Amino acid sequence: MYGCRVIQKALECVNHTQRGELVKELEGNVLQCVLDQNGNHVVQKCIEKVDPESLSFIINSFKGEIYKLSTHAYGCRVIQRILEYCPTSQTRPILDELLDHTEQLVQDQYGNYVIQHVLEHGDLDDKAHIVSELQGKDQMLSQHK
Repeated sequence: MYGCRVIQKALECVNHTQRGELVKELEGNVLQCVLDQNGNHVVQKCIEKVDPESLSFIINSFKGEIYKLSTHAYGCRVIQRILEYCPTSQTRPILDELLDHTEQLVQDQYGNYVIQHVLEHGDLDDKAHIVSELQGKDQMLSQHK
């Protein structure tokens, strides 16, 4: 039950090489961890503390799963961390997948947080895309929870 806290603390306190070794152990189990109430915290901490180049296997495991993860209670948090900490070369494919589902994500209980994150941290083109998707729907969305 408390192992995830120890792994998170290790990711904060050990050296670069040891962090890389810890992260590699997630390979093949990333999605399972992201969808877990404890495991998602470990994946978030990896994204925060490990060099982005070492996270490619994590990002690659999300291909085709962005909508599902963005509408999941734990997955949406991990997507937000990627948008915050990873370079454009890693976030662009995720953003492209996200922006294909803007209207649905805006209305989802978890997906809306991901879209808000893009508005806060995204580039001007991504923000413009979201705004154009919302145009003509202001009244309906304003009355949505």
